[in-house]
Amino acid sequence: MRNLVFGINITADGCCDHTKGIADEEIHEYFTQLMRDSDTLVYGRKTYQLMVPFWPDVAKSQSGSNKAMNDFAQAFDAVPNIVVFSKSLDQPEDNKTRVVRGDLQDEILKLKQEQGKNISVGGVDIPSQLIELGLVDEYHIVVHPIVAGDGRRLNETISLPEKVHLKLVESKTFGSGCVALHYLAQ
Repeated sequence: MRNLVFGINITADGCCDHTKGIADEEIHEYFTQLMRDSDTLVYGRKTYQLMVPFWPDVAKSQSGSNKAMNDFAQAFDAVPNIVVFSKSLDQPEDNKTRVVRGDLQDEILKLKQEQGKNISVGGVDIPSQLIELGLVDEYHIVVHPIVAGDGRRLNETISLPEKVHLKLVESKTFGSGCVALHYLAQ
């Protein structure tokens, strides 16, 4: 069975807003490796529209501000499958994206049964629902040494039937003070 891997950047006070953290070379390198280990990306509409066409355009033009950003863009662009859960997205940006309007749990369980690499999920809404459903196998949480004071928080709208226990399998501290925590669901 394939693993469903959730990766996210958060501030020290739990803000998940992508504009509040540090986007340096080490962070891009960390997420590039996660991207290379995946062959399917799962997003909601909002996250999808933040990622596409931005990253494919950077990959084509190599217009990132540094090599690590360009490498991330190329790794993102190389992932062959994107699944977007949306009721409002009419047309995807490319032919490797599939819009799903059906049941999240059923679709993810089908994806996990297929052959292939990891399934990577990003954003806030869809991952929160997948956490609530107990379908996330790995968590890659990069904590930024910033107190944002405001912004969206992960899992604000879910109600877990019980605590999700995680096992820390790796941690890494970056020069910026960010800390990457890799957990497995128990």
